[in-house]
Amino acid sequence: MTSSTSNLRPLSAGLQQIAVDELNEVPQRVARDIAALRDWLDKQPHLCSCIDEQFLLAFLRGTKFSLEKAKQKIDRFYTLQKAIPEVFNEHRLADDPQVLEIIRAGVILRIPLDEEDTGPAVTIIRACSYDLDKFKFQDIIRVGSMFGEIMMFEDDNATVSGYMEIMDMTGVTAANLFALQPQMLSKFSAYADEAMPTRQKGIHFLNVPGAFETGFNSLRSFFPEKIKNRVSVSSDPEAIFERIPRKYLPEEYGGTKGSIKDILEQMEAKILSYREYFQETQNYGCNEKLREDSNPLFQRPEESHFGADGSFRMLNID
Repeated sequence: MTSSTSNLRPLSAGLQQIAVDELNEVPQRVARDIAALRDWLDKQPHLCSCIDEQFLLAFLRGTKFSLEKAKQKIDRFYTLQKAIPEVFNEHRLADDPQVLEIIRAGVILRIPLDEEDTGPAVTIIRACSYDLDKFKFQDIIRVGSMFGEIMMFEDDNATVSGYMEIMDMTGVTAANLFALQPQMLSKFSAYADEAMPTRQKGIHFLNVPGAFETGFNSLRSFFPEKIKNRVSVSSDPEAIFERIPRKYLPEEYGGTKGSIKDILEQMEAKILSYREYFQETQNYGCNEKLREDSNPLFQRPEESHFGADGSFRMLNID
């Protein structure tokens, strides 16, 4: 396990109020709760985990400060990653050429919010902006998962108010639709729901051509039950402004917040600043052979989209 050298970052007044009211956060008790999680992790021979303060705090906020649920969430976080080797593999490094190429292609845009904003964090996925012959959807998800972890460390909106994904389908073709790999989408969405501490507040498919609306609406069946109602599909190009204020959007989306190029340069610099962390994640994980708990978290696989052995269990599709 790696030790923490950082200090906890204070929340803005607005987010602190939400954390207290909705997440049961007691500021005076946070350090003690983090210490309890660290102590528990130190006694789990099957887990090799990051123990950074902000990392662990994200799990406490994601489980409304239930220490037992936070323990389960951390266990799931590493156990279920092992079940998706297409995403969590040796290419999941900040300086991996493929990772950097995907960032530079502008497939993923992290949208910065104003400091006083208490809304959910926002990511735009430009699903048609990558070469289908060069990258698979799982490669895009890998980069997205890396920024998801960065959010856990430093995006207070994400850890307190959750996050929202905008899937921009401008220019979508049948080939793009096929490349989405619905089963991979389902598999990773289940991981995001069950293992990630940040709460998913919505997935919105925008700029979907009318001819494809039915197909995209059918994607709802591939999401976990509680996520289905948070998925929307629209062909209206103005619908993005219902989700994200213009002041946060880059010029290419009709906003005033610089350009996509500006965002991508910031994202590349950000991920490279996490070079050491992602190198360390290659050593993190769960070794079931060393699990001492006689009642492992996955003894009841019906509670998860993943089976007791950590392999993905196919969803029943209506």
